[in-house]
Amino acid sequence: MSPRRVTLADVAKIAGVSPTTASLVLSGRGRELRISHDVEQRVIKAADELQYRPNIVSVGLRTGTTRTIGFVSDTVATSRLAGDMIKGALEAARERGVMLFIGETEGESELERHLLQAMHDRQVDGIILASMFTRTIKVPKGMTAAPAVLLNARPRQPSPLPSVVPDEIEAGRTAARVLLDAGHRDGIHLIGAGPGTRNIPTGSVAAVERLVGIREELGAAGVKPAGARVCRDWLPEYGLEATRALLETERPRALICFNDRIALGAYQALDDFGLKVPADVSVVSFDDHPIAAWMRPKLTTVALPHYELGRAAVDVLFSEMGRDDEDPGREGEVHRIPMPVRLRESVAPPA
Repeated sequence: MSPRRVTLADVAKIAGVSPTTASLVLSGRGRELRISHDVEQRVIKAADELQYRPNIVSVGLRTGTTRTIGFVSDTVATSRLAGDMIKGALEAARERGVMLFIGETEGESELERHLLQAMHDRQVDGIILASMFTRTIKVPKGMTAAPAVLLNARPRQPSPLPSVVPDEIEAGRTAARVLLDAGHRDGIHLIGAGPGTRNIPTGSVAAVERLVGIREELGAAGVKPAGARVCRDWLPEYGLEATRALLETERPRALICFNDRIALGAYQALDDFGLKVPADVSVVSFDDHPIAAWMRPKLTTVALPHYELGRAAVDVLFSEMGRDDEDPGREGEVHRIPMPVRLRESVAPPA
C-alpha cells in the first residue's frame, strides 16, 4: 500500500494552527495578513518535516492556473546546438515552480497545430513557440488563446505576440569592430552574404541583420567592404568554394564569415593557397559553434546566446501572463538578447 499523501490539515495540526492560517503562510501571504513570525516559522518547519507538497490540481482550481507552460519547437529539442535554449527555459521555469511541457514538430505545420491544441487542451498557462534558426513565421491560428511568446522567430504579419531573438544587428557591429580594433581598414571581404541586403541566402533573417550591423560599423569608421560572396547555404563546402573563388582573383587582409561552418571552409581554402590565419588573413565569424574552439588557430566568433534566449522567453512569457490589457491592436515587443564575442586566436593586425 502506498503511503498516504500529506495534507494541509496535517501541517496545520503539527504547527498548532488552523488550516486557513497554514494555507496563508505557505502561499506567501503571511506577512501581508500580519501573521506572526513565530507562527510562520512553525508552519514552515512542520511542512518541511512532513515533506508537504501542495495539491497542484486543487491549487489550479482555486487560482485558475495549472503551473505549467508549453514549449513547442521545430527542431530545437533534438539539436545539439540549440539545446541550451531548452535548458535555459527549463531552469527559469523550475525557479518559478512551473513545469515545462516540450513538443517538437520537425517543421510540419499539421503536427504544430496538433501540439499547440494539445497544450491548450491541457490548459497550460502560456506557450513558447520556438525556432531552431531565427526566421519570420506565420503565427498559427489560435496561438493567442493563451499568453504566448515567439522564441527565435518574428511574426510575418502584425501580431500582439512578443518576440525574443538574438541581437544580430549588434552582433554584426561587434564582428566588424573586432577587425577595426585590430587595425584593419583595407581588404575586408564578406563570405556568406553581401554586399547588399538583397545578396543573401533565401529567407535568412540573420544574414540581413548581421550584414546591416557590419555595414553600419564599417561605415561609421569610413571603411567599405572590399568585396562579398554569397553562399547559398552556410556549410563548410560553400565557404570553401566562395573563398577559393576570392583567392583566385585577389588576396584579402581579413574575412568576415557569416557563420562558423563557412569559416571552417574558408580556413581550408586559405591553407590550400598557402596563407596562414591570422598572420596573413584575419578571420572573424558568428555563432560559437563547437568547431570554433576546435579549429586551429581557434576562431574568434560572436556567440548565439541559446541559454539566455531560453531564460528570457520564460521571463517575457510571465510578463505576458501578468498583463491586464487586452488590446488586440497592440504590436508585440521585440526583445533582443546580446550576442557576446569570443575573442580567440584568428585576428591579428594587418601585415
